[in-house]
Amino acid sequence: MIRILTITGLLFSIQLTAKDDPKYPISAVPAELKENANVVVREDHVKFKILEKNRATHYVHYVVTILNEKGKDYASHDVWYDKLTRIVNLSGAVYDAQGNVVKKLKDKEVYDHASYDGFTLFSDDRIKSIDLSQSIYPYTVEFEYVLEYKFLYYIPSSWWGGENISYQHASYELSYPPAIAPRFKLFNIEAAPRKLLGSGFETLTWTFENIKPIKLESFGPPRSEIIPHIIAAPSQFEFEGYAGKMDSWQEFGQWIISLNKGRDVLPDETKAKVKSITSVLKTTEEKVKALYEYMQNKTRYVGIQLGIGGYQPFEASVVDKNGYGDCKALSNYMVALCKEAGITANYVLINAGAGTSFNIDFPSTQFNHAITAVPNGKDTLWLECTSQTNPFDYQGKFTGDRKALMITNAGASVVKTIRYKPEDNLQSRTAYIYIDATGNAKALIKTTHTGIQYENGGLNSALSNTENQRKWIERNTEVPNFNINSFSMTEKKDKIPSAIVNLDLTLSRYASVSGKRLFVSPNLMNKNSYVPPKTEERKTDVVLQSDYLDLDTIKISLPENIYPEFLPEPIKINSRFGEYEASFKFDAGKVTYIRKMKVWKGRFPKETYNELVDFYKNVSKADNTKLVFLNKT
Repeated sequence: MIRILTITGLLFSIQLTAKDDPKYPISAVPAELKENANVVVREDHVKFKILEKNRATHYVHYVVTILNEKGKDYASHDVWYDKLTRIVNLSGAVYDAQGNVVKKLKDKEVYDHASYDGFTLFSDDRIKSIDLSQSIYPYTVEFEYVLEYKFLYYIPSSWWGGENISYQHASYELSYPPAIAPRFKLFNIEAAPRKLLGSGFETLTWTFENIKPIKLESFGPPRSEIIPHIIAAPSQFEFEGYAGKMDSWQEFGQWIISLNKGRDVLPDETKAKVKSITSVLKTTEEKVKALYEYMQNKTRYVGIQLGIGGYQPFEASVVDKNGYGDCKALSNYMVALCKEAGITANYVLINAGAGTSFNIDFPSTQFNHAITAVPNGKDTLWLECTSQTNPFDYQGKFTGDRKALMITNAGASVVKTIRYKPEDNLQSRTAYIYIDATGNAKALIKTTHTGIQYENGGLNSALSNTENQRKWIERNTEVPNFNINSFSMTEKKDKIPSAIVNLDLTLSRYASVSGKRLFVSPNLMNKNSYVPPKTEERKTDVVLQSDYLDLDTIKISLPENIYPEFLPEPIKINSRFGEYEASFKFDAGKVTYIRKMKVWKGRFPKETYNELVDFYKNVSKADNTKLVFLNKT
């Protein structure tokens, strides 16, 4: 209570003096912090105080100067809360370029709303949203608030830096009883904390000044390897009566086991259904596939964010009865179905989506999703349980090729999910193009997208109906001036799935005519146009994010009496990053163009960056090769 009163007094003091004393004038910002910046964070102070294993306070003071319209988003702020998180104080203000108060935040300007995403059925998450944006630049906004937590499961991290943002003053403070000291880890930070002892608490404080904008380089590592930040986690914690430890993954796994205990019991009718489904099948894979498809047909995904329910799954019997659940509940349900069939299945926590980073040596809550894994001899079957259409044992971009935490009877172990080879991520295209004398053409195109490329442009999500298919074609057919005569799509839900797209197109002015010459670009739909900029001072390693293979065979039928004036020699480009081949052949009035490009995922020394630039530059040049034909009549 003393701490809260102190902060309240501070806020009151700010409000009293703001009228008379200018604050945060733009003239007080060093010139180097404004260079290449859209915003300058003047103050960024976080104080997290652990009171007990299940209570904490979180103080935030954030002041940011918006230099131009590109930084406008920083004038808005969201504060999340729920039944276990209380907002004690929330204030805000706007200052002009001289530091004079323009306005102070009023209660009616705070938009209090549910955190509803369209898929969430049960949630007590709410957001207080504030927008203090102004039309005259530069200006400064200030936010200050305190949160009280009735749990201790995670500790907010702090990040300082990024593109077009600089920091003038920042600090991060952890305060705690020594008996329940949290853990922390520093990234791209060398500063040692100031340490204080008093009133039964130990306090660590890191302070920073004058952090310039950080340029993120093309094909660079993830932000977590570049941006200065601190992460922290409790060693001991309690969440709505569930006590646990987080010093090791084994201990964290034991806590997850305690959450899930007794929640894998199925109704008798469903037990009988499981036996009926699996009794005629021989292998583990056949049985799991059948149960997975049963689960997909029976359930649908909804979000559950109610207190401990944000981390604890519904009972399998509830999912069975209602036919819905979130990722935790559906994964737990799949585990229960397998268990009833005598098959061991494991609940898996994973960081799904674009962010694949995972700090193995820092046990903490680093996960946003749950899936199911079934050991199958030397292999593992991976099951995404929130999708009614996902192919069996396919992970793809959402959960593939990353580390995850598998919950086992012994606790937990770190595992690696599927990484597909370039040949698995294949895009294979065959096109027949018929050019008339005016340069217009008809094209019949068949493209097979396999593995990760099954998701190209959201293709896998567009397969459900004709309207979505047409929209996908219009967005992803990289041909100028085309009309769709007809199209069709088919899907194969193998373990490495594929989708076939058939197109019948009319191409307006596909070839350009000049006198007796006809100019054709044989690469119909797969030109690489991006070439990263060269640099003499590369700072970070080169990172390629995916393995893939593209094969294109384009057969071009020419008008009568049209012959090539010349054909390019075959092209070969080899590098440590990938390989490229292209060939051109003329026979009986037809040109056959064959293109192959393979790229390997990997991490390469920063000294190789300009080699990568040359690789893509040469590929782009090859892809834009034009063929010249002559009318010999």
